[in-house]
Amino acid sequence: MTMRTLWRSNDNHAQDWVSLVCAVLLFISPWAIGFSGDTTAAWTAWASAVVIGVLTIAALVQFAEWEEWVTLLVGLWLIAAPWVIGFTGLTYALATFVALGVIVALASISEIWVIRHPTPMAS
Repeated sequence: MTMRTLWRSNDNHAQDWVSLVCAVLLFISPWAIGFSGDTTAAWTAWASAVVIGVLTIAALVQFAEWEEWVTLLVGLWLIAAPWVIGFTGLTYALATFVALGVIVALASISEIWVIRHPTPMAS
């Protein structure tokens, strides 16, 4: 298997890379933004980041539409997590989760749209 086939080089989508960057930002956010002392918010960030990262890397290596749907659900989870888990009092964590959740969800929706509505090929 060549590197070209391994990394879908002809049809990589920017949305996957956006999600991967969001996963990295989410993973480092407890330290960078300063909510690592709240174990609930920090562990939620780390676990969610790992899930997004694994799904995104899997999509880059061998694309499957279901990965985008699961990534969308994780993005929506990020938006809801501060209220569901109860760390809305951590303003910076709340803003981080909501902002990155919106970006991940929109990237997934965009990727799903592109898959379901392909651009006609020029003849």
